[in-house]
Amino acid sequence: MAELKEIERPLGQALAPRAAEKGRIGKGQVIAGLAVLAMVGVSAAIALREKPFRNPAAEAVSTPEVVAGATPLAATPKAEPAPTEQSGGAKIIKVPKEADAPSTGGAIVIRDPSALGQDLRVAHLPDRALVEDSPTGPLPIRAADGRRPFDVYARPWSGARGARVAIVIGGLAVSQTGTQAAIARLPAEVTLAFASQGNSIGRWMQQARNKGHEIVMQVPMEPFDYPNVNPGRSTLTVEAGAEENLKNLRWVLSRTTNYTAVMNYMGARFSADRAAMEPFMAELGKRGIGYLDDGSSARSVAPELAAQDRVPLAVADTAIDGEQDRGAILKKLDQLEATARAKGFAIGVGSAFDVTVDAVTAWVAEAKKRGIEIVPISAVASDPEKG
Repeated sequence: MAELKEIERPLGQALAPRAAEKGRIGKGQVIAGLAVLAMVGVSAAIALREKPFRNPAAEAVSTPEVVAGATPLAATPKAEPAPTEQSGGAKIIKVPKEADAPSTGGAIVIRDPSALGQDLRVAHLPDRALVEDSPTGPLPIRAADGRRPFDVYARPWSGARGARVAIVIGGLAVSQTGTQAAIARLPAEVTLAFASQGNSIGRWMQQARNKGHEIVMQVPMEPFDYPNVNPGRSTLTVEAGAEENLKNLRWVLSRTTNYTAVMNYMGARFSADRAAMEPFMAELGKRGIGYLDDGSSARSVAPELAAQDRVPLAVADTAIDGEQDRGAILKKLDQLEATARAKGFAIGVGSAFDVTVDAVTAWVAEAKKRGIEIVPISAVASDPEKG
């Protein structure tokens, strides 16, 4: 049958290929086949090599040298970008120059800034050398080299001989909103005192220290009308033995870190009893922390015992907010200024009431203009170890 012409082919039917075209192999197909074979050969050669093309030495990662004692008192953090000297982080990362590189081949060195003296940028970090671990938490202790928490955690001041006023605001950590407001609004020169019964003291301590405040811990002590008036948990009492009182004291001391001293919360009866106060003051001397007497009891034996046990001591001149009235508080603060001009310094204590915080904040701003220096409590304490 004659082959149909293209024009005569029914729609949708392809013409059958010619026999000569079926057996023909294109030049392009040959080239593609050779290329595939070449790729297979190269891949096999790579797989059979003993070493990859990469240079293993170029990918080696050196482990940083960790200097002993570099770990601060804190939970091991999750992996984060390494802090720098300017970051205010817990560690300082130093990449040594060729001239001072250690024998480890220039490895990164991690150092604890507290070993060189505490900087305000890291004031919220406890110095590991000043911490004794205990079942209830970290306890302050003198470092092996003799440094004391009283010295290391003290807020710097000018050292000038002019009139100085120290103001201590207590009761922090009892009210969350009140504590936050006091830390945020009070000038950094004002010392803050934390109640051992409070909550989240460690967090508030860090915020206070980051703001530049020096801090102290309040120790509940027995008043004359105890237990009708009860200072709270772990109160030190005259009837308790030395062992029980020291156990309670250590619980209070372990509530946070980075404070320079403790102060009495109530305690008129306890502070007047020499037998009860002797173990208490000896413990403070052993641990290198100071004592602030709120000045409410003229019968306190703290001054005598502090000198005996080499404890830095400060005694308040007045409570500034016995009357919670702005005008009355400002009048008390003016009296502190007069005392400071007469004897060189004065100490006032108060509580973190809104009216007290407002009055102190306003008064401090004006007092500075009159040449009064507001200093931390450590700046006006009598220190037997410094003469």
